[in-house]
Amino acid sequence: MKELVEFIARSLVDDPTQVQVTPVRRGPVLNFRLRVAKEDMGRVIGRNGRVANAMRVLLNVAAAREGKQASLDVEEPE
Repeated sequence: MKELVEFIARSLVDDPTQVQVTPVRRGPVLNFRLRVAKEDMGRVIGRNGRVANAMRVLLNVAAAREGKQASLDVEEPE
């Protein structure tokens, strides 16, 4: 699942080297934290969050196929 999020994010951004995906377990849910370069935040989030929501849908489908739950957070770079 981590590879799926990385693949999608790297396909969208101008600087794929800045893409970082960190999995964090919160009980039964596996939460993925996505960080990209500040200039690429708009590309990953999309208008009204449509791109980020589409990524969440794909992640949930992949998780459901494995019998798991997953979520995605897009975070500001440090």
